[in-house]
Amino acid sequence: MKRSEIANVIREIGIIPAVRVSSADDAHFAVEAVASGGIPIVEITMTVPGAMDVIAHLARHHTKMVVGAGTVLDVETAKQCVAAGAHFITSPGFDCDIVAYAAKSDVVALPGALTPTEVITAWRAGADFVKVFPCAQVGGDAYIRALTRSLPQIQVVASGGVNQQNAEAFILAGAIAIGVGSQLIPAESIERKQAKRIQELALRFSKFVREARLRVPPKPAETLASMHISARHCDTD
Repeated sequence: MKRSEIANVIREIGIIPAVRVSSADDAHFAVEAVASGGIPIVEITMTVPGAMDVIAHLARHHTKMVVGAGTVLDVETAKQCVAAGAHFITSPGFDCDIVAYAAKSDVVALPGALTPTEVITAWRAGADFVKVFPCAQVGGDAYIRALTRSLPQIQVVASGGVNQQNAEAFILAGAIAIGVGSQLIPAESIERKQAKRIQELALRFSKFVREARLRVPPKPAETLASMHISARHCDTD
């Protein structure tokens, strides 16, 4: 799957489920449950034991799924993730070298950022999306709205504290997608193997995104045209 195709799936679905569990078996269980709820995207965080093997298995056996690597903090780890088959790389913060490597490897870069300066820096470095993290703790949807109004050409993903009560608000505020962790994949549901509960939550969050998007006014043509134009300041050599 090409980088542009991966980015399009993320835009279309609008939800990035973060799988942060305590074993590889739990990760596979979570992925299957989320997929059964209609979300063909997962982020396997590097905190999952055997995360690389999980990513490799998913990339080989779930070819229609977009599999990402999360909490990637250095280029060496990014290289291992890409070698395992990851389609996108994301982290809580911004690392110029990781963004450059992702671009060079034809995978989507989704670095974390918080302040306007950090968001702009990540975008200008070549990020496909900028994950605003932790957004709920610094103003929630009001903060996302302020960012997207000032920086409409930057596609932001709201992450950190997203739940059923505020998911729609983040999309209405201008987020292209939301990153959801324990509110979509509860620890209790993993422990009790409640696949149906996770499936229902996946369907519910998908509905929140879908209904919110129906209420979002279209972006001006000039903004859409500039969405993928960024000055790449990272050294890709």
